[in-house]
Amino acid sequence: MNLTAIAIVAIVSGVIYKIIEAGCQVSKNKSASQSTLKEYQSEIAELRERIEVLEKIVTDESYELKKKFKDLDNDKVA
Repeated sequence: MNLTAIAIVAIVSGVIYKIIEAGCQVSKNKSASQSTLKEYQSEIAELRERIEVLEKIVTDESYELKKKFKDLDNDKVA
């Protein structure tokens, strides 16, 4: 019975320690999370630019015409 109580106290103590440790990590990571947020925002801006370029390429009439010619070449029976 005593061994069970010791095990329960040890487990609860470990959980409390982890909770306190996680709270300290949050306060330390605020400055790191700000820099990470800025990195993500710049990466998103770069990806948006790339998407705009791809949209321009795909919606271009010459791209569509080339695709149609390529599809016709692929449909040929040899």
